[in-house]
Amino acid sequence: MKIVYSGKEFDVQESINGFEAAKLVDPEKKNKALAFRQDGKLFDMNHVVNGGEISFVMPEDPDGFEMLNHSCSHLMAQALIHLYPGCLFGFGPAIEEGFYYDVDFGDRTITEKDFPAIEAEMKKLSKEAIPYKRKEVSQEEACEIFKANHYKVEHIKELEGTISLYEQGDFVDLCRGAHVPNTSYLKHFKLLSVAGAYWRGDSKNKMLTRIYATCYPTKEALEEHLHILELRKQNDHRKLGKELGLFMLSDYAPGMPFFLPKGQIVMNELTSYWRKLHARENYKEITTPTMMSRSLWETSGHWDHYKDNMYTTKVDETDYAIKPMNCPGAMLVYKNDIHSYRELPLRLSEMGHVHRHEASGALNGLFRVRAFTQDDAHILLRRDQIESEVKNIMRIFDEVYNVFGLSYRIVLSTRPDDFIGEVSFWDESEKILAQACKDSGHEYQINPGDGAFYGPKLDFKLRDSMGRTWQCGTIQLDVNLPHRFGCFYIDENGEHVEPVMLHRAGYGSLERFIGILIENYGGAFPTWLAPVQVRLLPVNDAAHGEYAKKVYEDLRNEGFRVEIDEATEKLGYRLRAAQVEKVPYTVVLGNNEAESGSVTYRIYGQKDQITVSLEEFKKLLHNAIDQKLRF
Repeated sequence: MKIVYSGKEFDVQESINGFEAAKLVDPEKKNKALAFRQDGKLFDMNHVVNGGEISFVMPEDPDGFEMLNHSCSHLMAQALIHLYPGCLFGFGPAIEEGFYYDVDFGDRTITEKDFPAIEAEMKKLSKEAIPYKRKEVSQEEACEIFKANHYKVEHIKELEGTISLYEQGDFVDLCRGAHVPNTSYLKHFKLLSVAGAYWRGDSKNKMLTRIYATCYPTKEALEEHLHILELRKQNDHRKLGKELGLFMLSDYAPGMPFFLPKGQIVMNELTSYWRKLHARENYKEITTPTMMSRSLWETSGHWDHYKDNMYTTKVDETDYAIKPMNCPGAMLVYKNDIHSYRELPLRLSEMGHVHRHEASGALNGLFRVRAFTQDDAHILLRRDQIESEVKNIMRIFDEVYNVFGLSYRIVLSTRPDDFIGEVSFWDESEKILAQACKDSGHEYQINPGDGAFYGPKLDFKLRDSMGRTWQCGTIQLDVNLPHRFGCFYIDENGEHVEPVMLHRAGYGSLERFIGILIENYGGAFPTWLAPVQVRLLPVNDAAHGEYAKKVYEDLRNEGFRVEIDEATEKLGYRLRAAQVEKVPYTVVLGNNEAESGSVTYRIYGQKDQITVSLEEFKKLLHNAIDQKLRF
């Protein structure tokens, strides 16, 4: 039998498994590989190799990290049945930075105080090197095996064909696999937090206990991750938002943020930047009503598919809904005029305030809200313009995300089962989006079958300074909405032709983006975004107060956001206060500065104090703001 590994062909005997194949083609990986891929499909290391091209999944690979965590969820579950006999398990998937398991502990309450005992049992099981064994059974057999766990039986009855299980000692679980060879591969893990989670996310079901945890290939990698988690706690936007006076939340309007004066400055600066950028790129800004009639939402399809997430009311005996999305309003704006093919693409942008109902338990600061501002744009265009326009949007996104120091990856979501339109259009559109990524120098991942029912999409997953991924930007192709609203343009032959529409957003939710920035910067905004850009500290108010007021007026007249700290505390205390409040530039004004017309400034997070003329300082500030520098 022949196998291909790293471009080389090897003759091997029949029926060898992954371990034996690794020993022949790459001996160093025999005891390190977690699994192997054969012609793209993942297998356990003890599975038989059937020829073809193979590769090995290592702990440091993205697939390896996911496998470590999925296997560790089984390890934790095994420890839990030893410590809490009779507990029932729901789902326990690997997630981006670890894993969780939803567990029904009956009348028991599990808290973080229980974690040391659970981790100790997991370490004991890890040392025993218990093998993970795959087993395939029928649906009937699976129901019999899990008859004491109604959560598993419910899930089993939804599955078709042969069902795979994994056994490790006295524990068995439903699982597609693959898994690490045995529990000794799982050494560096940590239980992180506990939360409540309704079975299947439905508030009508029982609340289960969700335990979050993580597993890394090395001790050093785990410690680094735990350090980042501590930084995230310190930079929690809810904590910093309160400390810095940026926003507030109220029980009078759950999930609907109030922006305080300083937070509104950040909102205004982001909006101003957005407006200037889009005006440069020939977008036409519009505003559509917050509340529109039921008939509009029936035309768009939202009433049938999204009504449960919409806030509705009656006006003059007519049903109305507060808009959850801006798209239908943009359709009405487009239809207000007759358009020629020469006008396309027509780019309609809107900072639209939308409302969507979210379960109260899902609300989370600015990250999960019921009311938010979407930096929407709806671009109507001809089919032959799709690729060039997508490239233009990607260029804009590159510019915007670079300003904030946020890297990203792109996911292409393709045709779902419930798609509308022609297969040929979907195939062509997916190729166009993929080619636009390649031509723009961006790699992309494919998420099969996850496109919207009306068209494929590109999602932009941003990564912040603490390694987290956020879904912000999106580009979605849509042939459905223009058709529903009877949109058309006049082509070169005088014929009516339906346009294609691109939905796109860069910030996504402006509120959520501000939350991301608060945590990304630890509350220390770049100068151009900072609510207070300069704080003046007269050494002695009686002696230097007049000069401080002169500098204050001079800076204000230049458009800078500046304030004077006239408190009577010592200078060192006031310097520390400016650092705590994360003001970009703290300026000390004493005798020397007053006599020479200079300022002595200190940049946030730095110890050096630098003396320059007031004119030089203004140039420095202008440059930091105009170039959108960190400071």
